[in-house]
Amino acid sequence: MLEELRKLKNMNQLKSVSEIGENLTVILRLDLDLPIENDVVLDNSRLLKSLPTIKLLLEKNNKIIIIGHRGRPQSRDINLSLKVVYVELLGLLENNLLNSVFIDDIKDVNKIKTGLENCQIIFIENLRFWKEEEENDPLLFENLKYLSDAFVNDAFAVAHRKSASVMLQQWMETYYGLSFCEEAEKIGKLVENPEKPVTIVLGGAKEDKLKYLPELEKIADYILVGGKLPKLIKESVGEKVKIAKLREDGLDLNDEDIRKFKEIILQSGTVVWAGAMGMYEDNNCQKGTTEIALAVAESKGYKVIAGGDTAASIKNLGLENKIDFICSGGGVMLEYLVKGTLPAWE
Repeated sequence: MLEELRKLKNMNQLKSVSEIGENLTVILRLDLDLPIENDVVLDNSRLLKSLPTIKLLLEKNNKIIIIGHRGRPQSRDINLSLKVVYVELLGLLENNLLNSVFIDDIKDVNKIKTGLENCQIIFIENLRFWKEEEENDPLLFENLKYLSDAFVNDAFAVAHRKSASVMLQQWMETYYGLSFCEEAEKIGKLVENPEKPVTIVLGGAKEDKLKYLPELEKIADYILVGGKLPKLIKESVGEKVKIAKLREDGLDLNDEDIRKFKEIILQSGTVVWAGAMGMYEDNNCQKGTTEIALAVAESKGYKVIAGGDTAASIKNLGLENKIDFICSGGGVMLEYLVKGTLPAWE
C-alpha cells in the first residue's frame, strides 16, 4: 500500500509546462505516429491534442526542438519520414510569420545550431531511424541536451517505453505537456479508487496485451477478451476472464458473445476498453465492435477507451461525448493500470 501511495505521489507531482520560463530552448517530445497514406495525414488528432502546449511555449518566446517517431523502421526509411507530419503541424499552427526548419539528421550539430539561430521551431526526423532511440542510449541526444535548457514531454502514448527520448527526463530539467498531464490525471482515477464493478475489455490483435492478464485480474471484476486475442491465449485463465468464442471464421464476436459482454458492461461502475472486437477494417466484421461501443456509451459508469480502432468506432457512431476519456494509447493505459507508474516520470 505504501508503495502504491509513493507511485501516485510521483504522478501527482508532475511539473506542468505551464510552469516553464521564457526565452528558453526546449526539446519537445510529441506523439507523431500518425496514420498516413500517399503522403496524406488521415487523422491529426494526436497533433491537435498537443497544440495548446506548443502555443504556450511559443507565447513564452521559447525555441522548440520537436522530436518523435513514426512506425517501426529498422533503419532510415523514406516511407516513414516525419516530413509529412512536419508540414501538417505547420498548417495547424496557421502562423505564416513562424520560422521553422526540418532537420533530417539529429547528429548534425551544425545544422541544428544554424536552425536555432534562425528559427523558432526545429523539427527533427524520425527518431527510430537511429538504433540508439529504442536502445535507450542517451548519447543520441548529446547535441540537443547541450543546446537546450529543458525537456517537455507531451507524448503520453509512449510514456511506458524506456526509449532514449522518453527517458530524457532523467538527464534534463523536465516538464510535462498539458495533454500529458490531463491523460495522467484521468487514467490515475482508474488506479486510485475505481467505481466497482470494474470491467476491462481487451481486443485487437496485439498479443502483448495478454501479458497484463494476471495483474489485471487483481484490479478488475471482469475481463472481457475479444478481437484476435481469444485465439492467442495458450494458458489457463482465472474465472474473472471471459473469453469470446467468436464467429466461425474467427473474425468477429458472435451474437452470444455480444449479449454476454453487453450484459456485463451495462452493470459496470467502471469500464476500460482497449482494442477492437473484430477485424474492424473489414465492414463485414464491425458488428462486435459497434455493439460493444454502443454498450460502453450507454453504461452509467466511468468510461475510458484507448486504441485506434476503438476510438474510431466511438467517433464513427458520434459517441465521443458519452465517453469520459479517450486515452492516446492502449499499451500505456494498461501499463499504468497494473504498475501505478510509468517510465516517463520514474
